[in-house]
Amino acid sequence: MKAVLPIGTQVVALVAATGPKGEEICAAGSVGVIVGKGEVARDAYQVRLTDGSLVSFPRAALAIRKHFQLEAAGGGHKKAGQPDLNEYVIYRCLVGSRAFGLDQEDSDFDRRGIFLPPAELHWSLFGVPEQLENEATQECYWELEKFLVLALKANPNILECLYTPTVELATPLAQELLRIRSIFLSQLIYQTYNGYVMSQFKKLNRDLRNKGGIRWKHAMHLIRLLLSGTTILREGFVPLRMEEHRERLLEIRRGNVAWGEIDQWRLVLHKEFDAAFAKTRLPEYPDYERANEFLRKARRSMVRGI
Repeated sequence: MKAVLPIGTQVVALVAATGPKGEEICAAGSVGVIVGKGEVARDAYQVRLTDGSLVSFPRAALAIRKHFQLEAAGGGHKKAGQPDLNEYVIYRCLVGSRAFGLDQEDSDFDRRGIFLPPAELHWSLFGVPEQLENEATQECYWELEKFLVLALKANPNILECLYTPTVELATPLAQELLRIRSIFLSQLIYQTYNGYVMSQFKKLNRDLRNKGGIRWKHAMHLIRLLLSGTTILREGFVPLRMEEHRERLLEIRRGNVAWGEIDQWRLVLHKEFDAAFAKTRLPEYPDYERANEFLRKARRSMVRGI
């Protein structure tokens, strides 16, 4: 499993790229910047080369430039015995449609979680990536610090990881994190959830006008997010299962609900969200101190004899 490459990452092509007629587009060693995901292969990236051309590469054919240069400076080899970061996964859970009870026969098994590498890897020249992703298996793991930062920002995906009932792996340290998960719930949820849903509905409206269609599954999950956010503000926990609204949500996913009806439901839910925010007992901000204390404890647990 290789680290995910965010847009803007400078990369080096490990292999030459060829065009449709077999002609060489760029040589191995070419430098470029990630500008998006590939349109064909799920694990491919669009790379803008220094000459301005746009080339698609599979993830395995790309190296992060600074890592590539560090390897070259070290004689072309990483530190002997560099471990597989997947060995340090401390938490693995199932999220997505199957966790929400909104799955179909062909739904993916979306696994998310946390990895916590030894301290010496953080201290090394190569460092540790913030995220590991395997699109083929629909797995994504965040390094602990990145996970905590996103949770403090009320990132919906991260909060759902903490509250999903489908946990496949939880070390004692991860179990401790689950016991204190309420420290991440705050009034920031209102801004985060509301802002994301509004921006995404604008995009869906634009797609409907320009392309004549939308991603119905995405529309369903946006409605689900508003339902979830309202419950969090009212009751202080993150609901995953959507039994009460399951059939109506699935009808949206199947494209059987008119767009106007979906948008009207969204507006009603925004009002309910507003009302829940006005009366919520959640604190204004999450508990940064306890989160920081947990991170320090976790880091100390990964310091080995020096």
